[in-house]
Amino acid sequence: MAEHKYRSALLEGVLERLGRVLGPADEFIPLHIPEFLGDERALVADCIDTGWVSSVGKYVEQFERDVAAACGTAYGVAVVNGTAALELAMKVVGVQPGDEVVMPALTFVATANAAHHLGAIPHFADSAEATLGLDPEALRAHLSRIGEARADGFYNRESGRRISCIVPMHVFGHPADMDGLAAVAIEFGLTIVEDAAESLGSSYNGHACGSLGRVGAVSFNGNKIVTTGGGGAIVTNDEELARRAKHLSTTAKVHHRWAFEHDEAGYNYRLPNLNAALGVAQMAQLNERVAKKRLLARRYIDGFAGFKGGTIFEEPAGAESNYWLNALLLTPGTTEEARDHLLDGLNAAGYMARPVWKLMHHLPFLAAAPRAPLPVAEDLERRIINLPSSAMLADRT
Repeated sequence: MAEHKYRSALLEGVLERLGRVLGPADEFIPLHIPEFLGDERALVADCIDTGWVSSVGKYVEQFERDVAAACGTAYGVAVVNGTAALELAMKVVGVQPGDEVVMPALTFVATANAAHHLGAIPHFADSAEATLGLDPEALRAHLSRIGEARADGFYNRESGRRISCIVPMHVFGHPADMDGLAAVAIEFGLTIVEDAAESLGSSYNGHACGSLGRVGAVSFNGNKIVTTGGGGAIVTNDEELARRAKHLSTTAKVHHRWAFEHDEAGYNYRLPNLNAALGVAQMAQLNERVAKKRLLARRYIDGFAGFKGGTIFEEPAGAESNYWLNALLLTPGTTEEARDHLLDGLNAAGYMARPVWKLMHHLPFLAAAPRAPLPVAEDLERRIINLPSSAMLADRT
């Protein structure tokens, strides 16, 4: 009975704070929806009018330049979605079938899927509550315990497999501790592939997300801060990696005026011009959209100040986040039952809310994957609630 009253009090408290921040939910308020406030219609119509709707066209190249500029990199390669971008990013840095790829257990499944598609094995590591991303110190301790350096790389003694790279993911747009992770990568001779799917417009110590590893991957799904409908991009400062990613994404076709020659097994992953046109118009609005999302985040932070049931997660020290999704971090000790009751009540009241993703090792097809101890990730899984985060909500009074 006491637990039931506590959960009811939690729900009523969150609803009261949401009313302060967003006002009443006269209509259902989605979690995150796209906005089309610029030249989207005109640029997409231009593709249709000219017939350049497939994977060749001026907007693909313009979009790649715009994304690279936003990520602080020299090169961008546009592909069909963020998972494809991650897969190619891992492939071009040398991830081989049978390799292990270190990544957070607290991530969206695309991070694990990308490795899985290459025949690699996800290896899950713990998170830091201060960033929600990979914890460098926990990772260092884990790798020191299970790993050994050999002439041809760093190996997991327990599985006998090579560990080829670390894939930090910036959860909800909040940068992970990249300085700490870079030090771990150097110590163990590992490459960093940056899962920047959610962090376009975020920065870490003055450097844009996407530029913080050897290669990065960005997503432009319909729920991201800017969208191409479906799309992704590989970003890097390494000209050879960019060239190879582009080559592989275009079916590994050797350039020729008319002949069909392919020099290896490639992928039909190139982003269509039609989607890129939408992206060019969206990228022009990125800075304004980030500013609105940061304003909305500040309203959440202020609106939930002093709330006993939890706190709004704030960007880590040294970071400037795009606040892609705002997260309410419930108090330690909150049960899964209490969280689900809260989710039920919020959605019923017209405020769309979601839990964080199920931890990767809790998914049946990944249950046997190697993993470090995951005490923080396990705790965060029970405590994170995402709240409505569309940029347009900053304009609500």
